[in-house]
Amino acid sequence: MIVVTKLNGKAVVVNAELIKLIESTPDTLITLTSGDHFMVKEEVEEVVERAVEYARRIRAFQVV
Repeated sequence: MIVVTKLNGKAVVVNAELIKLIESTPDTLITLTSGDHFMVKEEVEEVVERAVEYARRIRAFQVV
């Protein structure tokens, strides 16, 4: 899960594994695999960085 900020200033938690696509429109638009989408204040690069860091943390706990 990653925390992002909606344009209204409220923080939301997103399941990073459900992110289908991230666009700069010029605001950052996150689209989930469910088809839901929302705009956030963070830049595209920041959202990607958070999602990658989340994936690293999750994989660190997996038993090999």
